[in-house]
Amino acid sequence: MITNGFTYIAFLIFLAGMLLFLEKKTKAKIFNIVPPLVWIYVLNMVFCTMGLYNSEACANTYSALKNNILYAMIFVMLLRCDFKKLSKLGGRMVAIFLGCSLTLAIGFLIGYPIFKGTLGTDTWGAVAALYASWVGGSANMAAMQAALPVDAGAYSCALALDTVCYSVWIALLLLAVKYAGRWNTSVKADTSTLQAIAESANAEVAKEKKAATSADWIFLIGLSLMVSALSQMVGKSCNAALAGVGLGMFDKGTLTTVFVSILGLICAGTSLGKLPAVEELSNVYLYVVVSLLASTASVSDLLSAPMWVVYGLFILVIHVVLMYLLSKVFHWDLCMVSTASLANIGGSASAPIVASAYDASYAGIGVLMGVLGAAIGNFCGLGMGALLRLFL
Repeated sequence: MITNGFTYIAFLIFLAGMLLFLEKKTKAKIFNIVPPLVWIYVLNMVFCTMGLYNSEACANTYSALKNNILYAMIFVMLLRCDFKKLSKLGGRMVAIFLGCSLTLAIGFLIGYPIFKGTLGTDTWGAVAALYASWVGGSANMAAMQAALPVDAGAYSCALALDTVCYSVWIALLLLAVKYAGRWNTSVKADTSTLQAIAESANAEVAKEKKAATSADWIFLIGLSLMVSALSQMVGKSCNAALAGVGLGMFDKGTLTTVFVSILGLICAGTSLGKLPAVEELSNVYLYVVVSLLASTASVSDLLSAPMWVVYGLFILVIHVVLMYLLSKVFHWDLCMVSTASLANIGGSASAPIVASAYDASYAGIGVLMGVLGAAIGNFCGLGMGALLRLFL
């Protein structure tokens, strides 16, 4: 058992760093199937089950750090989401992305009352967090931990669903590449302006490829931590003010998440959004937050995961059927539908994989679609949470 708070944090960060180092150096295929982020979560769950973190010092350190770092992560993550950059996608690409988000939401809402009884108890918060992830990525899923009452056990099951369904989905989307002609013919797809949009998106992505200096890092770390502190003060004050007029249902966590999200999106349009360390620091914060969350979850929570995976596959079936119908109406091609779908479910790191399978020049579209998801993921998760609570 770890009985020292500093040792607890040191071990969590070391474990995450070691897994990322192994992925980079070995390039083992296992990391293509199960990403390092998932290994970080699973291994920490195992150690939690063994009782490694079962001490008062670990619990106190977790309480002191988790939300503080999480709000800093949300702020830094959203600095990438400059809407001037996203405008390079054009209205058609944004519509395809939002179509994917909407059809996934319909799958979540149709499936939840069907599967609710088999998922366990107190699951609506974890399902809303999963939807946030399936719009914007893992960071949005972590953000919902502070904004909603997410049960640790249900969160573990949602992560299992996310891992299995993501692995299956990316394989199917890559397999579908050779059938693109049939899809496009069936829906009478319009691809006339695709290459021009791809060139514009790639040029925008290329602008951000700058080396970060130590000054960039220390400034961004200090800024994000200060924003986290101030945002929690604002969230607490707003909660007290709203409670005074009978609106106490808007709790401190939700209000803080909304405030820091809006602040991050506003700052993204300034010079702060151009700092070269933004992408890297948001990932560092993400690994730390996920490690902290996993250190409080038990492997035994995964026993109910099989039905969660069935729920996830059900959502994907609804998603495919509805996206095909929308494509028939709006003549969307399979390349952009697949890219938008993976940008939702996998985020900006995954979407270029499918886009590039059609044409290497389309990678930038995937990146920007993923960034768009990160920008709206928190708000979508909160909205989904409000709707799922109606089923209680």
